[in-house]
Amino acid sequence: MRHLLFLHLLGASVWVGGHLVLLFGVLPKAMRQRDPQPVRSFEQIYERIGIPALLVQIVTGLWMASLWLPHAQWFGDSPIAHLVQAKLALLGFTALLGVHARLALIPRLDAQRLPQLGLHIVLITLTAVAFVWVGAGFRFGGLL
Repeated sequence: MRHLLFLHLLGASVWVGGHLVLLFGVLPKAMRQRDPQPVRSFEQIYERIGIPALLVQIVTGLWMASLWLPHAQWFGDSPIAHLVQAKLALLGFTALLGVHARLALIPRLDAQRLPQLGLHIVLITLTAVAFVWVGAGFRFGGLL
């Protein structure tokens, strides 16, 4: 379990950290200059480590969830089941945002569509931070 948790936290560090850098470091400059190129450049570099980090989180997260709680109880009413459900909901939202970005935003990204991408970046970053909050609940016994 310790090795799984280590890999999961390492993936989370890359995923959340990268999105925080994008939101607070790259996006403001791009918005001020109305130039999507800084975001494109960041995405090209970050995708090479961000997507594998997310995949590591998915694999290790599902594995750890199955160690915490049998699959048949994931949709039950226990505090741990609620955490698993929250993580799965956040994963679903992350997937929707990713598909939307890849298919609708990034291929047509220009100065006019940059605010739409900015909203997307805010949402994916908040989702990433929420993943961390929910993950801490496994240590502390619940969401709140």
